[in-house]
Amino acid sequence: MDPKQFTIDKVQEMLRSERYICDRSLATVVYLSLVMAKPLLLEGEAGVGKTEIAKVLSKVLDTRLIRLQCYEGLDANTALYEWNYPKQMLRIKLEEVEHGDKEAVETEIFTEDYLIKRPLLEAIQIDGATPPILLIDEIDRADMEFEAFLLEVLSDFQITIPEIGTIAAKHRPYVFLTSNRTREIHDALKRRCLYHWIEYPSFEKEYEIITTKFPEVEANMARQICAFMQRVREMNFYKRPGVAETLDWASALIALNRKGLDDKTVVETMGCVFKYREDLHHLREQIEGKQLNLEALLRVSPEMVS
Repeated sequence: MDPKQFTIDKVQEMLRSERYICDRSLATVVYLSLVMAKPLLLEGEAGVGKTEIAKVLSKVLDTRLIRLQCYEGLDANTALYEWNYPKQMLRIKLEEVEHGDKEAVETEIFTEDYLIKRPLLEAIQIDGATPPILLIDEIDRADMEFEAFLLEVLSDFQITIPEIGTIAAKHRPYVFLTSNRTREIHDALKRRCLYHWIEYPSFEKEYEIITTKFPEVEANMARQICAFMQRVREMNFYKRPGVAETLDWASALIALNRKGLDDKTVVETMGCVFKYREDLHHLREQIEGKQLNLEALLRVSPEMVS
């Protein structure tokens, strides 16, 4: 599918077809990223749907998703390629047993047959009519040295392997980077990308997300879930729940055959919403001390749907 045939509305429609609800501003920047072949940096709180965009696009474009999960200590070799040392040593041993040409073997073991491709090399070297989706997930968790290395890759989409030579991409992959903003990304990397900040969804958008993902959910319960989420995100918790937690909670309530929410059900299922002991303890304290009125938290107010 040629991205040049897309429109912003088409992108929004394609994402919706895979049950990903996005507003027009997000659809616009995704569209521009595809037609301009420019990396897109998506920032926002954890669980708001940054990673999911790349997954959904790989489905609608019918192309491969290549994911590089970032972490502290990630280096260029781990992200690009490694030599298959056990296979190389076995080849050398076999040649020694057979009394073969050692010089020829030394050349042979540094070919692509002995290369272990990691995500970045895979994305550059992949064959196919449609470019792959390259997801560089949680770039803020990687070191600044790895960021600096990415600058060259994202600029030229080619790498040099000393033993083989320079390998350039036949088709530039569609690149999506995500960040939870645990630290600031360097300006040099941002300049090479388009940018979008994904907010927590409004009441209406979150309601649409739940009912799209789970058509079987009761409308009243979906509204109660959204009202609760909207309010707790304004409260003083260590980690405010994202859309991922909303969907986990809705799925759990469906599994429990609940048609609506009451105090007991909310307290019993809060492990789907809060993932830190301190937040669960804080919630229970407030409920038991009557500082929090669960009935009020579940009520849909006029301001939410205005």
